[in-house]
Amino acid sequence: MTSKEELERELKELIVSSLALEDISPSEIDSKSALFGEGLGLDSIDALELVMALQRKYGFKASEAPGFNRDCFASVDALANFVSARLESV
Repeated sequence: MTSKEELERELKELIVSSLALEDISPSEIDSKSALFGEGLGLDSIDALELVMALQRKYGFKASEAPGFNRDCFASVDALANFVSARLESV
């Protein structure tokens, strides 16, 4: 089983690579900071790209994942909590 810290690191790398963020490294992303708006500054198109990347990496369909909503994208921490619960239920 992956630890929460490892999962957060993996998610940060996924965010940077799938969104082609050139000006930031995964280690610069604060797990508790907002991903959208004044935090990392992602937008709705980034959200769609990120959902697709998550579906590919973790093998679930967003439309069929219980609890998968905008709250999951509040921060890397929130996203890690969702993915962790999802992986445990499979």
